[in-house]
Amino acid sequence: MKNKNLQLMLHENNIGNATAVTTTYPGVTIKKVNKVENKNYLFVDVTIGPSAKPGTVNFKLTGAPAASLSYELKARRKGNGTAYAQGVRSQDFIYLLMPDRFSNGDYSNDKVAGMKDQSLNRDSIYLRHGGDLQGVINHLDYLQDLGVTTVWPTPVVENDMPNRTEHGYAATNEYKVDPRLGGDAAYKQLSNALHKRGMKLIQDVVYNHVGLQHFTVQDMPMKDWLHQWPSFTKPNYKDQVWFDPHVAAVDKKRMADGWFTDEMPDLNQSNPYVANYLIQHAIWSVEEFGVDGWRIDTYIYVDQDFMNRCNKALMDEYPAITMFGEAWVTGTVNEAYFTQNNMNTPFKSNAVGVTDFQCLFSGIQPALTHPNDGVNSLYQTLSSDFLYKNPMNNVIFLDNHDMTRFYSQVGEDIDKLKSGIAWLLTERGIPQLYYGTEVLMKGVSNPDGLVRLDFPGGWNGDKKSAFTKQGLTNSEANILAYTKTLANFRKSSSAIKTGKLMQYVPQDGVYTYFRYDNKQTVMVVMNTGNNEKTIDVTRFSERTNGFAIAHNVVTAATTNLTGQYNSVNRLSAVEMLYNPAAK
Repeated sequence: MKNKNLQLMLHENNIGNATAVTTTYPGVTIKKVNKVENKNYLFVDVTIGPSAKPGTVNFKLTGAPAASLSYELKARRKGNGTAYAQGVRSQDFIYLLMPDRFSNGDYSNDKVAGMKDQSLNRDSIYLRHGGDLQGVINHLDYLQDLGVTTVWPTPVVENDMPNRTEHGYAATNEYKVDPRLGGDAAYKQLSNALHKRGMKLIQDVVYNHVGLQHFTVQDMPMKDWLHQWPSFTKPNYKDQVWFDPHVAAVDKKRMADGWFTDEMPDLNQSNPYVANYLIQHAIWSVEEFGVDGWRIDTYIYVDQDFMNRCNKALMDEYPAITMFGEAWVTGTVNEAYFTQNNMNTPFKSNAVGVTDFQCLFSGIQPALTHPNDGVNSLYQTLSSDFLYKNPMNNVIFLDNHDMTRFYSQVGEDIDKLKSGIAWLLTERGIPQLYYGTEVLMKGVSNPDGLVRLDFPGGWNGDKKSAFTKQGLTNSEANILAYTKTLANFRKSSSAIKTGKLMQYVPQDGVYTYFRYDNKQTVMVVMNTGNNEKTIDVTRFSERTNGFAIAHNVVTAATTNLTGQYNSVNRLSAVEMLYNPAAK
């Protein structure tokens, strides 16, 4: 690795009594042995020199219960930046899924003996349903046919908690893929299967907290491994404390150090041992599983200096890799603060991108639920893109596993859902679709289990299947075909994937924008009103000059651009512009 330093955490009863740790392995040097408060831990600083070869390193311990231990040095994975660690960019289309709720490909691991959560009940929104990584592998044909290029599963690491383990955000061992999902072998198989198809893998990681049953919580190496409070204390949920020039220290501490729940202890990333543990795990995961991109949970609640260190460590080893942080904030300035930006602030984030909540909350949501004023909010939000170093690196989305599904947000209005999908697949940034949106899955996020229901067709005996289209209603099949058409058009569209964006001031509830480069021009017209509208095409002459025909990407209908007016129905129109004289 570029960074030759490694810190090994040794955990065993009274291992801290060791008086010496030695090795004779060529190229491996022990720099320091660190004893900490808890005698059940020993931290050994090691250097892996350039002469070191793959193999098993044997360490001898003097004065400890264990006389020796072994550590495997593996060969580097080939294809850094080309076959893995490729980064996820605007050319991609992300599909977010919860493995437990997507498809059950291996019924033998539905329950694993010895694990604390032995639930299995598909009739409950809170218990495990049995979905796993093999289920995802089994349906990669479906995802690729849909136009998806990148799969983002919610966290796959072990969550050996007594309840609510379906989501994966309460880790108990980061170095072990949850056996109920298929374990390490299934995760590697998923990564390999994706890469063989030219697809990518995003790993969802949590630096902010762990599960209460995590071994470092049940037996803490030191008192400040966690952020400690006299009694259970939640964050204040105020991201402003990170950049407020008038902030009170007590408020900043509450935001950074508060616990989400009493079952999710808050990690202290200012502790150098904690920081090393998290950073080394990130690097190990990319190397071990061939991860391409990094999604960082609860980004705004983590120590931001640590986040810059961790991001840099990943990018030092994997120059092409990208990461995006969950920045659930209110305000574009707030959001831009947590990624690479053009603002003059004392702290500068190095995160490549963020989950673009502003384009959702102040953009497409109001545009489709509050006509006229709402579409102006969308225009205003995008006009603030000057704050970002590169807004194309932001992940745009309609919903996710923590919020009301978009179909429910728009009142189960299919035309509005179609407009949302059209916006998602033509707007600037990296589009992310939440599993099931393409087949009208709905649900309100109170409680959250209602937006985490099973994907139709993922279990033996399901009467309805999105994979085979068996039992789908006409509306569900229509939305599936609509999404597939637009996503696959996007896959071949240079203008949408990497081109520029030009937007026009909305008029009478109609919002028009163009994606363009020197090869292609795409015109998108969003009518957010309830009635058909007419638009003056000459208003867009800056982008339409030289073109005579608009070809509708979804319907294949053509429109003559030489006339002054064109009618636009309630549904968003995605038009390819052509000059008939051109080949």
